[in-house]
Formats: sequence, C-alpha cells, structure tokens
Amino acid sequence: MEELRRYLSTLTPAQQSAYAIRSGTTIGYLRKSISVGTTRFDGALVKALHKHSRGAVPLHSLRPDIWDAPRGR
Repeated sequence: MEELRRYLSTLTPAQQSAYAIRSGTTIGYLRKSISVGTTRFDGALVKALHKHSRGAVPLHSLRPDIWDAPRGR
C-alpha cells in the first residue's frame, strides 16, 4: 500500500481522481484504503492500478499473496 500512497503523492488532486477513474474506482476509496491499511483489493483492481501507474505501483505491493516480488538477476 505504501507504493500506492507514494505514487498518489506525485499526482495533483485532479490527476489522482483521473487515475482512480481509469482504474475503475474512486480516489475516495483509494484514500480510505490507504488510511485503514487493511483493505484487500481484488486482483482486477490491482492490475488496473499497476497498469495505469505505468508500473509505479507494483502488483506484489498490493497483493503479495497473488503476485510474487520480482527476483534479482
């Protein structure tokens, strides 16, 4: 969730809202999820957040139970 918080902090409020909408959710839901810290996004939302952040929000950072962290080479 920390990576999502960091990514959102790089965006203006209008950009945050647009990012959330492109991802199929609302900025209010994302903010609440970050503040509560116990929300478990479904896989489709995680994929959308990853895609629309151009990889800045890694899949494994939101659902490590589904996606493993990349391994070093």
